[in-house]
Amino acid sequence: MTNPIPLTEIWRGPHPESVHLGHAVICEAGGDIIEAWGNAGEVVLPRSSAKMIQALPLVASGAADAAGLGPRQLALACASHNGAAIHTEGVAKWITGLGLSEGDFRCGAHEPQDRDARDTLIRAGESPCQFHNNCSGKHSGFLTLNRHLGGGAEYLDPDHPVQRAVLDAFETVTDAPSPFHVIDGCSAPNPATTLHAMARAMAWYAGAREDGDAAERAAVRLWQAMVAHPDLVAGEGRACTELMRACSEPVALKTGAEAFFIAILPRRRIGVALKVIDGGTRGAECAIASILVRLGVLDPEHPAARKFRNAPITNWRGVETGAIRPAAALA
Repeated sequence: MTNPIPLTEIWRGPHPESVHLGHAVICEAGGDIIEAWGNAGEVVLPRSSAKMIQALPLVASGAADAAGLGPRQLALACASHNGAAIHTEGVAKWITGLGLSEGDFRCGAHEPQDRDARDTLIRAGESPCQFHNNCSGKHSGFLTLNRHLGGGAEYLDPDHPVQRAVLDAFETVTDAPSPFHVIDGCSAPNPATTLHAMARAMAWYAGAREDGDAAERAAVRLWQAMVAHPDLVAGEGRACTELMRACSEPVALKTGAEAFFIAILPRRRIGVALKVIDGGTRGAECAIASILVRLGVLDPEHPAARKFRNAPITNWRGVETGAIRPAAALA
């Protein structure tokens, strides 16, 4: 990656011990850059931060309305959830309502991040299923769209109608052809793009109108669902959930694997995308919180803000040993 700059620093006492380098872009709804750090043209993998784009055909096609989906399901379609009961029960109800089952998913199973859900499985001697996958809401959306389109069972094939619709939506809202795709942790294709293009896409969401075309109306419904249900988008203790709750105006936030983050600020018609190049989640969380503070939508003294930026680091005895803080460029 070319020309990254310090975004987040880890201090131990008076000494800067570690630094997270990265890139970040703020765009306005027309696509122009308002402010940038590092290399705005860096080719990146947005990973799960692109889920609201992957959900766009679900809504714009009419599939969501045909299936009777509401804001809770749309929030889950954009989620990287903890696998808590609130998430898995919502996914199970959604998918069984379509006459489908857990076996129709192609995302794979993993242990839930939610501790209570994990401990419940252990005590019962049960293994996690695909409902526990943090991407099961996205896959529920894929399956809903697939039923609407009449596609085959292997909905993750890049040439499948579902994934062709997703790629078309992705290239439309980023306003750039994707140079290649990779396979994500949940086995879905994940298109590459530039950081500027991803910020431009988030700004397009922020500027979408309720009286616009089908895609714009779908975009509004998706970010509104995320803002209305931050607990479904991630889960308790997670940066997406806590920072959305803490913002002084509607802001949709979404993390992606390997330290990607986006923000959609509809009242200001701007979008944000950032990437910390070492993949360190703590660096990306501090950086996005710092940008939200910089934009005036997050009080720097709010407990959620203090959890992720200018946050004390303590040792096993509870002794404060240092802090995680924004680097000078974001301070």
